[in-house]
Parts: sequence; structure tokens; C-alpha cells
Amino acid sequence: MKNLFIYLDSCNTCQRIKGELELTDDIALQNTKEEPATIEQVEFLKEQAGSYEALFNRRAQLYRGRGLHEKDLTEDDYKNLLLDHYTFLKRPILIYNNQAYIGNSKKVVAAAKEAIS
Repeated sequence: MKNLFIYLDSCNTCQRIKGELELTDDIALQNTKEEPATIEQVEFLKEQAGSYEALFNRRAQLYRGRGLHEKDLTEDDYKNLLLDHYTFLKRPILIYNNQAYIGNSKKVVAAAKEAIS
């Protein structure tokens, strides 16, 4: 998997972390709204995270909007939702040297910074 930063351009947190990471020229940018994650990317990220549920953004407005918070979702459900709409993918995601750094926790951002430097 190529070095890649997956983010949402309209997300302030993604923009802040993008600036913090000081991304190098060998890291491609992918605005997930304009270029949603591919099935290959989602499957790679699942391998890295351990499950599709771990990639799922429960803060997405559509999560409640579609009544998903009231359902028992399976791994297949999570996979299909991740592929169905960009907003369900936890972000930002840095893929660097075949290692994925998923989400915006301080620990993840610190690990991503260390990997790049």
C-alpha cells in the first residue's frame, strides 16, 4: 500500500493533524469526500485495525440519522457502511510504510509523527 493520508477536507481536526504531521512529498493526499476509500484500502485497514468496527466513525451524523445506533451491526454491516458512505470511516488515517495510523487520538497522532520523522 502506498504512503497515503486519508482525510476529510472540511474537517478541522483533520486539517490540524495534517499540519501537525508535516507530511512529506512521498505521502499522497486523499480527500475521502471526493475520493472515497476503495475496497482494497478498507480491507487493508481492517487487517491493521483488527475489525471493520474499529474503523467505524460512530460520531457521523448518518449513524444516528439512519437509526444505526439502535441496531446490532455485524462485521459485514460495518464493511458495507464503510464502503457506502465516506462519513463512516474514522479519520484521519495515515498509511506509512505499510502501517496504518487510524483516528485522531493523541497517542495515534504521536505515533504517526514518530513514524514520519
